[in-house]
Amino acid sequence: MKLAPLLTSIALVGFFTVWDAPLKVINPSLVQASAAEEMSVAQKLDLLTKSKGQIGSGDQLRRFFFGDLEPISIQAGGAGHVVNLYNKANNVTFSYCAYYDVIVAIKKGRVTKFEPSEVK
Repeated sequence: MKLAPLLTSIALVGFFTVWDAPLKVINPSLVQASAAEEMSVAQKLDLLTKSKGQIGSGDQLRRFFFGDLEPISIQAGGAGHVVNLYNKANNVTFSYCAYYDVIVAIKKGRVTKFEPSEVK
């Protein structure tokens, strides 16, 4: 029996087993990324509400509700037009300006048209 393949297998298993902990110490953003996945829907909505109007809030929206958003209407606002995206699973509508990648309004329920003052 050859000892080298056995030792190599044991070394690889040990390496992959302990790799996760040091990696999180070296790169703490991995811990934050996993924390974002464990957030409740209410926490995600609260975070999106706080970041509403800030560039990049659209990225958060896509990350939190990837594949769950349905475009239901377009209306004037933002930098020309905004798209109203409905999340059926949570019964929430987001008004999204793609030009600036910004969420401009959030409301409970299926909203096809926001007030013009909300989406300016």
